[in-house]
Amino acid sequence: MKRVALSTLSLALLGVTGMAHAQSSVTLYGLIDESIQYAHNTVDGSGKNANQVGLVGGNLQGPRFGLKGTEDLGAGLKAIFQLENGFDVNTGKLGQGSRMFGRQAFVGLTGDQWGTVTLGRQYDPVVDMVQPLTGDNYFGSTFATPGDVDNNDNSSRTSSAIKYTSPVWGGFQFEGMYALGGVAGATGSGQTWSGAATYSTGPFSVAAGYFRADNSSSATTRAGSFVGTSDGTIENQVSSGYIAAKSIGIASVAVQYVAGPFTANLRYSNAQYKPDAISGFGSTEKYNVGGAYLGYQATPAMLVGLGYVYTKASGDTSATYHQVSLGGDYNLSKRTDIYLVGAYQHASGNQRVILSDGTSIVQTAGAAIGSYNYNSATSSQELVSLGIRHKF
Repeated sequence: MKRVALSTLSLALLGVTGMAHAQSSVTLYGLIDESIQYAHNTVDGSGKNANQVGLVGGNLQGPRFGLKGTEDLGAGLKAIFQLENGFDVNTGKLGQGSRMFGRQAFVGLTGDQWGTVTLGRQYDPVVDMVQPLTGDNYFGSTFATPGDVDNNDNSSRTSSAIKYTSPVWGGFQFEGMYALGGVAGATGSGQTWSGAATYSTGPFSVAAGYFRADNSSSATTRAGSFVGTSDGTIENQVSSGYIAAKSIGIASVAVQYVAGPFTANLRYSNAQYKPDAISGFGSTEKYNVGGAYLGYQATPAMLVGLGYVYTKASGDTSATYHQVSLGGDYNLSKRTDIYLVGAYQHASGNQRVILSDGTSIVQTAGAAIGSYNYNSATSSQELVSLGIRHKF
């Protein structure tokens, strides 16, 4: 992404032992992703299926603007920060629960020899290292897991987090993160922890990691939302019945190989939504997810891709989801591209949902593509988006 530097400040400080020089910079950046979108088989206000056409942003990437900066502290050490806002391009409203800087907000120190430590609201290590080796990295939400049950589409971010990122040693790198729940007398309430590692050599890359988020231990604060240091991974009816889970645990692994104009990757994840006495369901819901992606760089400006995601639920319910996605992206310039993406999904079995009055029930599984909030009253759903993305 091209960044536009607003200013570069050089400060000369006269000390007792001589002259020290510090370089600092602040960069403004962002992107806007907007599309005309058609969805077939979405539930209308009366609970019946209908077609929907509208403007929808954030198919390939969520709209955002941000500030990031560095200050050279000398001896290979730098102070860093990043503030990143998410917004709805069609309404101008703040995203990520109406947070001012809901995407990222952190400060830290980085050194060439020992790595990076950051503190604040951040992506977890699985998002940082495993997600880039999946179809979602290239074509976004339309290629993501139904309901984003495994956080493949970055639905969850983590607040109050301490994260360490190692240097790269011969192609190997790892990250670890812990977020403090901050509840007096209940250290584990709402805590999050995660770790991941990646290895790259030539055209081959592999990454694996684990993410664990605990919900609030209070029945009052937990009602109707996932309340902890992480946002939770609830996007549509595929996973909505587990918003009151005691905890979410996600293990993920992905491999990728690049051969000339072709990029191929495979991924697997196991997501578990565990209950307690106030969850509203009795057995752990497990989602086993397998995904494949093949991309072809047809020209320097044009990328086409094909994706498939298989999702199998077990434990509390027994739903199965098959999703096939297609995409094409064409660069008009280094900063502006146009795209066409689409997906088809078929669902079978049963799924748990929460009704508007708060009642939790098990019903026949309805389709719901990727991480979109389109629910269907039938077993199939189709989605097509024609869009433009501009980066600055």
